Amino acid sequence: MSAEMEMQMARLRREQIRWYLLVALNVARPAGAVSPMLLSVIQATYPDATEKEIRRELDYLLDRVLVTISKSPTDVWHCELTRYGVDVVEYTVDVQPGIARPKFSAG
Repeated sequence: MSAEMEMQMARLRREQIRWYLLVALNVARPAGAVSPMLLSVIQATYPDATEKEIRRELDYLLDRVLVTISKSPTDVWHCELTRYGVDVVEYTVDVQPGIARPKFSAG
């Protein structure tokens, strides 16, 4: 596989993981979810996903103001969607590049 193809595959993986995290957190509303549970959700699609990878993508979503993260002393992250994160998942606002949200079809 070419280096360009590998870069594209890595980008697609990151963007899909971000979308799956948002969807999982939407399902978990209003309680939110902890990082080990989110890892198990992502591992259903990407069995080789790691806690570090999930945290990196959660940090990206935090920077985009789509999630909030509370870090416990036991190193477990508790995550929730922000109002803007809910709007992204519910397709009420446009999504910027970096998240592989599927196209909306009304039917």
